[in-house]
Amino acid sequence: MADPLLSPSSSSLSTNQNLKAETVTTITDLNVDSLAHCASYLNLQDVSNMAMTCKYFTKVAYSDAIWKRFFREHWPQQMFSSSSHTGGVRNTYLARRTALQQFKFVDPLVADIYTNGKPFNHIILDKNNIIFSHGSLIQMVKLDSWLSGKDSLLTLTDHNARITSMRLFSLDEILFRGQREDNVLVTSSCDHSIRLWRKGSCQRCFRGHNGPVLTLSDKLLGDGSSKVLASGGEDGTVRLWSFGSSGKRGQKSLKATLFGHEKPVNFMAVAGHKTCLLVTISRDSKVRVWDTTTSSTVRSSCCVGMTGFPGAPVNMRCHESLVYVAAGSSVIAIDLRTMQKVFTSAIYQPKLHSFGIVPSKFLFCTGGDGRAMLWDIRRNQTTMKPEPVAELDGHRGSVTLLHMDPYKIVTGGPDDLYVNVWETETGVSTNTLSCCLTEEESSYSGCAALAVDGCKIVTANCGEEQGIVRFRDFSNAMYPAVKYEDEVHPSKFWDPQSQGDTNGLGD
Repeated sequence: MADPLLSPSSSSLSTNQNLKAETVTTITDLNVDSLAHCASYLNLQDVSNMAMTCKYFTKVAYSDAIWKRFFREHWPQQMFSSSSHTGGVRNTYLARRTALQQFKFVDPLVADIYTNGKPFNHIILDKNNIIFSHGSLIQMVKLDSWLSGKDSLLTLTDHNARITSMRLFSLDEILFRGQREDNVLVTSSCDHSIRLWRKGSCQRCFRGHNGPVLTLSDKLLGDGSSKVLASGGEDGTVRLWSFGSSGKRGQKSLKATLFGHEKPVNFMAVAGHKTCLLVTISRDSKVRVWDTTTSSTVRSSCCVGMTGFPGAPVNMRCHESLVYVAAGSSVIAIDLRTMQKVFTSAIYQPKLHSFGIVPSKFLFCTGGDGRAMLWDIRRNQTTMKPEPVAELDGHRGSVTLLHMDPYKIVTGGPDDLYVNVWETETGVSTNTLSCCLTEEESSYSGCAALAVDGCKIVTANCGEEQGIVRFRDFSNAMYPAVKYEDEVHPSKFWDPQSQGDTNGLGD
């Protein structure tokens, strides 16, 4: 018989199980300060993901300790003013980040790059590189080297006629061999060719059009390793190219030639709801939609929809199942599933010169003669006479250059040496930027090209003897621009750091 002193009773077993159950803890049992200390080692994306997990983690992710670190890391030379703590460190961080994105400062980093006096056609910002073209030449500038005083201007001369389009694609999309952060440049030209560039040299040349190549698709079509590039030409054809094939002069790369347009193809974009659908617009304002997976043989037509509209095409943008087309004096929305016009979003007399859109905010902007206009898509879906949200005045001549993102609108044109910056949601002016030095204004024409990437902007214009590419980076700007006479107490979310400031972030 077992010794009762050595055999645990049923009651003692139950007690032990209860004790074990009581000692089980989860991460939410830690207090906010402890979790915030752990989360302070995460990056911004991880903290954002953490905030969407549950209410308790949201409270942790919004704690001041985490956002103080982010503030220090991004702007080590800056400190809060005494009034900045009222909205919390996170709100202050986000407010400053938004202001930087909107170029609301007077002291960005500025670099001027002088080139020959040929007119500029296209310009792209690729991380810390500037790529621009004039005529048949492509020039690349590595900003890090340029700012350190090294000669980093590279000229590419493989094209022998005017460059018509420039696109950037990630190397991973081209090679399909894992994640690659590098980008490759693809250009089209009036010399009937398309070229792929990497590391400062031409890697591939594609030929097939019977005339100048006018435009390239904004994205690659398809999924996985079957992705293709589309091009439109003066010959009225749409051609599909594979980067995975090789051959003499790139002939084996030509996967399909699509016929149907009777006039040159001026614009093309990949549909938002299906990556296999390509939308093209020809010079005679005819819209065609192509299913690029239905056929891959030469001289085949895979057109699955067509329509037309009045006025000369200016620009287009696909979003989900809609395509927004700016043409003549109006912007219309076409449903790609039915090819029917859904609504007219804007009417601008006498005609449009440029168009940009941020569909996630239901806003778009049009450039005309002497001004631009901001429109709300939702307001104008049920009216025959669309009204703008705001008129963006202060331009000289036509507004042919227009950039729009969730934070800002940037407008300019060939007759104006200044580009204007506006808040996207309100159309309120935030800054005016000169394209060259003040004393040089009489020697230069207006802005010929511009590119914007986050807190960075680059503009280009030329004079009789030389051109100037002006780069600005607002990432570490410190002094806000005060633009309004009625703003007696401008909103300041930050102060430049000073030795005598005792209202800092703390430890």
